[in-house]
Amino acid sequence: MLAQHDQTHPNIAPAALPGRNDARRHGRAEAAQRRRLQRDLTAATATGGFVLHYQPRLSLDSGRQTGAEARISWLRQRHGLVSASAFLPLAERAGLTADIGGWMLRGACVEAAAWPAGTVSIAVSPHQLVGHALSRQIAEALDASCLEPERLELAFAEAVLSEVDTDTLLLLSAIRDLGIGIAVDDFGAGVASLVMLKRLPLTTMKLARTLLREVTTDWEDAAIVRAVIDTGHALGLRMVADGIDSDLQRAFLARSGCDEGQGSLFGQKLTAAALRASI
Repeated sequence: MLAQHDQTHPNIAPAALPGRNDARRHGRAEAAQRRRLQRDLTAATATGGFVLHYQPRLSLDSGRQTGAEARISWLRQRHGLVSASAFLPLAERAGLTADIGGWMLRGACVEAAAWPAGTVSIAVSPHQLVGHALSRQIAEALDASCLEPERLELAFAEAVLSEVDTDTLLLLSAIRDLGIGIAVDDFGAGVASLVMLKRLPLTTMKLARTLLREVTTDWEDAAIVRAVIDTGHALGLRMVADGIDSDLQRAFLARSGCDEGQGSLFGQKLTAAALRASI
């Protein structure tokens, strides 16, 4: 019976084995690649192997440049620049985001101190809120740069600010007491509420890119954006639109009272030296 079975299905076992072996080899190769990436990223975090660029921010009324948002990239040896979207998920899994955020904060403050004017906006990771990491990083960054606190803005994701506890609220209040601005980033992309805006010591609301995509063609989207801008102003917040890609968007936002904007319409990211020359 075994011989008959072998003759009827002669290729089952030989065909299956290569497939399993290929899958194992592929899995081992992927695991090895992840280990190399994590090893290189850990080394970069220890040595400061990152670079900063800046997205200009302009007044929609006057067209004057008011500052910039800092963006980080990983300068990986033999590979070149790696975008934040590509390496930050790995950094989070490896527990490196707080240290990378601290490097970014210090580096951006040092570079912004050389600008003749303008605010530097820096995104804060939720991991920097654990313990006293952010307080220490702010103190070190301001001491190293001598940047006026009023020229620094810390941007927190909408999801982070929607769930703040008492300790975080006290920390934000202490940061604001220093004169540092506090922004809610990507507002409209998540689940933030007006109650959240009321209880937090915010200075700036940054509208999410998704809110702007159809503002010039969809009257409902336009009405929502105008209402958000009016609400922000009623709460005393500076309104900033992110992702402005066309003159039509800029004109609409300016008519609607939005204070500042950034996006491809105003140019690509700049080095610190290029931005200093443009202000």
